[in-house]
Amino acid sequence: MVFFHMPYILILYYSRSGATAQMADYIARGIHANNGIEARIRTVPAVSPVTEIAEPPVPPQGAPYATLEDLKNCAGIALGSPTRFGNMAAPLKHFLDNTGSLWFSGNLSGKPAIVFSSTASLHGGQESTLLSMMLPLIHHGALIVGIPYTEAALLNTTSGGTPYGATHVAGKDSNLPLTEDEKILCIAQGKRLGSIALKLA
Repeated sequence: MVFFHMPYILILYYSRSGATAQMADYIARGIHANNGIEARIRTVPAVSPVTEIAEPPVPPQGAPYATLEDLKNCAGIALGSPTRFGNMAAPLKHFLDNTGSLWFSGNLSGKPAIVFSSTASLHGGQESTLLSMMLPLIHHGALIVGIPYTEAALLNTTSGGTPYGATHVAGKDSNLPLTEDEKILCIAQGKRLGSIALKLA
């Protein structure tokens, strides 16, 4: 008997205050708008300068931790992170820094990828954080997928949203909810990624 495994997009993110995790859920909705592909949401554990106790293999709540197998077998990837001085957060970078075996095998080469981010302020490093996540993807040979200006919300948004990828402005206390435009752009980006992954598969 042959079992058919539906292709999946790996949504890999780090979230500290919850906004990036919410964005991941909306991107998953967009992916699921395509028949024949699913979203697999995964996160990464926090890191610290001195590790005293290792994180449990399964987090107490939220998405499971990602493994290299999740990345290896995906049909496409969505990377998400809050900004850290205009860069991706250390936990996500730490995970990506340990994907050398997949780089060596060329496993991600030719797979579509998107990036998304949350920042405290409108000009708090949204686009540079997205670009920082693109760099390792480009080294892996992934195909970067942005948001085209055919998405009306990209022209109308007064909060987050860029052609480089979906973004959210969380506010200085990280408590602002996603705006309707931000949700629309997350869903649109996920839908586009899923559609392209199906075509390439």
